[in-house]
Amino acid sequence: MFLILTIVLIIALVGSLPRWPHSKDWGYYPTGGVGLILIILLILYLLGRL
Repeated sequence: MFLILTIVLIIALVGSLPRWPHSKDWGYYPTGGVGLILIILLILYLLGRL
């Protein structure tokens, strides 16, 4: 389950990069949010709580 969740979050992280003209104004906010979720899940996994 954790592996599937991690893969989905990595895909979301790559997909939220501002590479397209309509998303240039967003900046790096979507990437930062998904990255924060990924870091929290990694910490929970390492502590054995996930």
